Amino acid sequence: QVQLVESGGGLVQVGGSLRLSCAASGRTFSSYAMGWFRQAPGKEREFLARLLPSGAPDYSDSVQGRFSVSRNRAGNTLYLQMNNLKPDDTAVYYCRVDNAWGQGTQVTVSS
Repeated sequence: QVQLVESGGGLVQVGGSLRLSCAASGRTFSSYAMGWFRQAPGKEREFLARLLPSGAPDYSDSVQGRFSVSRNRAGNTLYLQMNNLKPDDTAVYYCRVDNAWGQGTQVTVSS
């Protein structure tokens, strides 16, 4: 059974940076895409970024150039480096592998 645990969220000022982590366990992840999503209050869950099994990244237009997705050498921890944060980035951030979701981590950007 896949388990995903996000961490690294918090309160940051506009223009600041955060790095989120997603610790994955329960299977070998090298053949799966691993991705990040977020959900703001009153809005639908939104795709942000993912790493394909090849290791190639894929980003939504809303975060291209500001966010960077990566993983550790073992392939069981996914990261999301978020730079130049804006108030609109305030949301709960989730990682996903296959059909499994983590519990989310809150990111709040204050102006």
